[in-house]
Amino acid sequence: MTRPKRSQKDSAQRPDAARILVLHGPNLNLLGTREPQIYGHTTLADIHAAMAARARAENVIVESFQSNHEGQLIDRVQAAASEGIGFIVINPAGYTHTSVALRDALAAVSIPYVEVHLSNIHAREPFRQHSYFSDRAAGVICGLGAYGYMAALEYALSRLRDAQH
Repeated sequence: MTRPKRSQKDSAQRPDAARILVLHGPNLNLLGTREPQIYGHTTLADIHAAMAARARAENVIVESFQSNHEGQLIDRVQAAASEGIGFIVINPAGYTHTSVALRDALAAVSIPYVEVHLSNIHAREPFRQHSYFSDRAAGVICGLGAYGYMAALEYALSRLRDAQH
């Protein structure tokens, strides 16, 4: 899934809407078919649709971006700083355990984020049990499947509401 374009409806009817960026790392474009015994049958499009619908109820725009390329994810994080993104939900996927560069990009933009993993990374292979992102994250959600994204969204929405008051 590449970055969906914001619809004219979103831009025209919600010019003051807060924005949340949801980043999906490598292989998450295969959700629904990739190892469903671990990752479930929900697709990335299903996750985005559910998050966008929930956020719309609070006049918040959710933008989703997936890439199998580390540099594209870094570029997207850097762009978020100048676009007024108020919060990031990120599933770095395989980059969780390897990408100091993506971690550095998140640190550089200082946008709060929640780290999400569909599986419980702490109950998996030893190399998956370390994250380069967790210590800087506002929170970490793992092992809840696709619901973890919704839990992260609820937290992001609450942080955005708090920031408005």
